[in-house]
Amino acid sequence: MLKYKGYTGYVIYDDEARIFHGEIAGIKAVITFQGTTVDEIEQAFKDSVDDYLDWCKKRKKEPEKPHSGKFNLRMPPDLYVKVIAYAAQEGLSINSYILKKLSA
Repeated sequence: MLKYKGYTGYVIYDDEARIFHGEIAGIKAVITFQGTTVDEIEQAFKDSVDDYLDWCKKRKKEPEKPHSGKFNLRMPPDLYVKVIAYAAQEGLSINSYILKKLSA
């Protein structure tokens, strides 16, 4: 993960093309970048963020802010009861329990 000015980018390596491709995560706008070395991909990421912010400024448009990390999860009532019970058995909040399970 790359971080710059509050934005996060992720990178995938294309072994056939021998190039790194990246995209900024957590916003609706599609902002991509690429490079062939770690230094190139890091700079391309920063340049893409700066270009996006400049583009927004020129158009007097508020840039998208990265997502907060919050989301609502709807589940069937019987599953919700199980999650509450499992979390309680481990001495965790529902949020901490779900994060633990997702991180595993």
